[in-house]
Amino acid sequence: MEADGFVRRRRMTAEPGGGEPGVAGASAEAEIRWLGSRFLGVSEGFVGSLSPRIGGESEIQTVQIHGSTDSVDSSEPDYEGLPQSASTSTHMLAGSVAGIMEHCLMFPIDCVKTRMQSLQPEPAARYRNVLEALGRIVRTEGVWRPMRGLNATAIGAGPAHALYFACYEKLKKSLSDVIHPGANSHLANGAAGCVATLLHDAVMNPAEVVKQRMQMYNSPYRGVSECVRAVWHREGASAFYRSYPTQLTMNVPFQALHFVAYEWLQERLNPHRLYHPGSHMLSGALAGALAAAATTPLDVCKTLLNTQEAVVLGAAHTHTHTHTHTHISGLAQAFRTVYRLGGPSAYFKGVQARVIYQMPSTAISWSGLSSSGMHHQASRISARGNQLGDISFRPAEPELVSTLSL
Repeated sequence: MEADGFVRRRRMTAEPGGGEPGVAGASAEAEIRWLGSRFLGVSEGFVGSLSPRIGGESEIQTVQIHGSTDSVDSSEPDYEGLPQSASTSTHMLAGSVAGIMEHCLMFPIDCVKTRMQSLQPEPAARYRNVLEALGRIVRTEGVWRPMRGLNATAIGAGPAHALYFACYEKLKKSLSDVIHPGANSHLANGAAGCVATLLHDAVMNPAEVVKQRMQMYNSPYRGVSECVRAVWHREGASAFYRSYPTQLTMNVPFQALHFVAYEWLQERLNPHRLYHPGSHMLSGALAGALAAAATTPLDVCKTLLNTQEAVVLGAAHTHTHTHTHTHISGLAQAFRTVYRLGGPSAYFKGVQARVIYQMPSTAISWSGLSSSGMHHQASRISARGNQLGDISFRPAEPELVSTLSL
């Protein structure tokens, strides 16, 4: 784990080339004093009482700082990039936590989106906007109704996003080194996002089917296990992947637009890639909104394939004057059905809820992921000290938290 590297770096700092124990003790004391005041909320006096144990002496002398700060800043690497030694499990853990947060915190909006994308809604399930829909669902169906299917989403989102972000980070670095060595590459970002989506959707698609069937108005399923058994028994295992091609068709352009827009906005809002959470959240929100609006027609088709609403199936058979199809299968058939039952405007049903969902969820996801990349700043403390032959500690960088927590 990263903690091992953290300890080793501390040992390197404690043994400078000059062999001066006072310098080593002051370096360790400075780091722990800052950690205590920044994260533990304790006074410097309390943390200072630990210094004799750290430095191995009863008193710590004042240490002069030498060297040019310009030379340090000029060689400072991008804080967002994890060190080369960062393990895949670090990316997977960060992605898993960010994914679960993203889906769970905005789940009621997702429930509204599913209902607003219904092509033939019941009179009691016709909503004018997101707030009106949420209010009516809570009043008429109970306060917990917008959360139905949350457990299925949480179970799928953890492993799906773990694979997603681990694959993205790995491929982004590898492809950027090939396409544009030493610099950021939009093509590499987009390609990495596309490949990562293949793995994400393979894990997440069955959870999406179960979730959306439980979100429907008057859903007949009492729980996730009952829904899984019923779908498996009536429609077979293929029902859980009926919308997978459509999901990929939607998510590949979504993620390409999402990542390219995010990286482009970061270059404008945070060109030096300093630690600035606001820029991550704003870039993620705007990129998510753009990608969500552009891919809403495919999302409407995906919802139709997942829910297979009986009223919609009956209406579709009436329009086609045939009863040969018991289910809607494939993007082409779903696309035609949406047009026949609702016209061109039906392709953008639920676009408001989709954009509202994606803006904060992508902002949360990127801000959570960016914090996982901060921990390598701790290594710069000892690296700067070794390079300059002194102590060069900057307490304005809170990146040690991620290292200690992971």
